[in-house]
Amino acid sequence: MRNSSLKIVIFLLGLLAPNAWAINVIEGVRIWPAPENTRVVFDLSETPNYSYFFLQKPTRLVIDFKNAQNIVNLTNLAKNDKRIKTIRTSKTSAKGVTRIVLDLSQKYKEHIFPLPAAGPYGNRLVVDLNDTKRSVTASHKPKNNSRDVVIGIDAGHGGEDPGSISKNGTYEKKITLTIAKKLAKVINAEPGMKAVLIRTGDYFVNLNKRTQIAREKEVDFLVSIHADAFHTSQPRGASVWIVNNSRAQSELSRWLVNREKNSELLGGGGELIKKTNDEHLAVFIADLTKDKSLEISDSTARNVISELAKITKMHKREPQNASLAVLKSSDIPSMLVETGFISNPYDFKNLMSPTHQNKLASAVFKGIRRYFQQYPPEGSLFASRKPTKHKVSSGESLSVVAKRYKVSVKSLKLANNLKSDVVRIGQTLTIPRVN
Repeated sequence: MRNSSLKIVIFLLGLLAPNAWAINVIEGVRIWPAPENTRVVFDLSETPNYSYFFLQKPTRLVIDFKNAQNIVNLTNLAKNDKRIKTIRTSKTSAKGVTRIVLDLSQKYKEHIFPLPAAGPYGNRLVVDLNDTKRSVTASHKPKNNSRDVVIGIDAGHGGEDPGSISKNGTYEKKITLTIAKKLAKVINAEPGMKAVLIRTGDYFVNLNKRTQIAREKEVDFLVSIHADAFHTSQPRGASVWIVNNSRAQSELSRWLVNREKNSELLGGGGELIKKTNDEHLAVFIADLTKDKSLEISDSTARNVISELAKITKMHKREPQNASLAVLKSSDIPSMLVETGFISNPYDFKNLMSPTHQNKLASAVFKGIRRYFQQYPPEGSLFASRKPTKHKVSSGESLSVVAKRYKVSVKSLKLANNLKSDVVRIGQTLTIPRVN
């Protein structure tokens, strides 16, 4: 009996022996398919010690995790991705190595890098498989008088980067994508306007890549949608931010800049890990070289604030300034819209409401449209629509003119930059279009 017990102990130790060396554990594997790449993230208990290589016929990416043990069920993980057929383990003669194999549909350009613990995540190994054949190409604007005003819509965060997280665990990235899609829908329904979504699903887009996509799509304006959180629940309301090359001047603007930096570590930290000198970290410093771009950004931001104030509480009633990387391209007029605070119970309830989301999208749309109707880009359909002009005659007031053309006094004043209701005989007024 004693010998039998000893044999059982020896047998169990033998079963455990292969894993006795494991000091790192693969605790999770997540896949984020995107139009131009697929990202695979391995969650580990410790900093990864790894090597990798490719095999052909069939095409495989082999990753060897040294001193590691896998506890993840890899079955069906890649079922929704077209670049990765399967993810599986494979035997290796190397001692103390866990081998993970990605069976690929073809050879892709890889970018593999570790990420330190940040936000809700621990140590990670990130594998980016870049589909060079599906890289973004410029959508050249027609050389006629009927091109659309193109609006780039950037849904904040995504994929590996959840953004802010509400008390009940709702991710900002989901709210921003929902509102961004609603905004795209109303823009595309407007003759003379077209929306370009920077991201269309739950995947991360590097901050530099966001502006690159906007540039390649030749957008006339870029709007970034966010739903922020603060370290207390008191702040509430929407705000609109534009880039400024000065230092952040408020606690909230410093908070936003720091959060953007943390987001890059969460979702695209490979660039920061590889490029550590000040020149490249300057991605977080605004680079304004064109006054015209800032002028457009400021005017459009004010229009959007005017519309948002009609449907929601405003945290700030003037455009705010911060050195945010997603707004840094001086050749692209842009703004960042904080639709509310998910850290505030009232704002969060609104942000989760489809009705309120529609109102937010409509308000942002109207503010952007108003600017481009007043100052249409050359060659656009908006530019070909010559606005109605009216010369003020004796006895006519602003209200009389507004009634004649069936527009509001407020819109008439806005279209003509009037500070009061006073008009003079002979003055030429621009009559805004009724939409």
